Amino acid sequence: MVHYKKRRVKTTDSYHRYHKYPNVIKNLKPVKANEIWVSDITYLWLSETDCFCYLFLITDMYSRKIIGFCVHATLKATGAVKSLQMALQSTKAETVKGCIHHSDRGIQYCCDAYTLLLDKNDFTISMTEQSDPLENAIAERINKTIKEEFTDQKEISFTTIMAARKSINQFIDFYNNQRPHRSIDWLTPSAAYQREGELKRHWKMYISKPKGDL
Repeated sequence: MVHYKKRRVKTTDSYHRYHKYPNVIKNLKPVKANEIWVSDITYLWLSETDCFCYLFLITDMYSRKIIGFCVHATLKATGAVKSLQMALQSTKAETVKGCIHHSDRGIQYCCDAYTLLLDKNDFTISMTEQSDPLENAIAERINKTIKEEFTDQKEISFTTIMAARKSINQFIDFYNNQRPHRSIDWLTPSAAYQREGELKRHWKMYISKPKGDL
């Protein structure tokens, strides 16, 4: 019967001096891992200090595997860079050459420290062009899954940032290695990451019909 207060914070600041890249993944569908990586940021509530910390995620679009992440105290680009470094360290350099990195137009992803690291590793940079979440739908979906499926209140919160880091590690390990997904032929992300070719989606798309149309 208790109504939990929704705590929200804006994580994307696209009003900055850095170059913004076009969206190059429109209508693209990866057929193996490390063809497209998607990135996003979400917030986590810390009850002991009465403030937010932030979860930076990088997900392989083909397999839905989270390959890089960082729980950081601020929205500074440091958290984004650390998540990218983790993703690069977990993959072989030759497998990601030419990979497309897709994100929103936030300053964390447009800044020199981040784009130079992408350029150094031969990534193609792609970004959303509008404020439509559908332009980065996979990353948005992963955020929602992590925040809603692992808590009773569907609003993720922790006592301290150390507790958040410990729990997020456990959540992501479970998500990658034990949780099967309908979107990847009922495989776990880690299993799908080893595959190639189209993975069957196990859901139906329902399209509403106009009134009077039988």
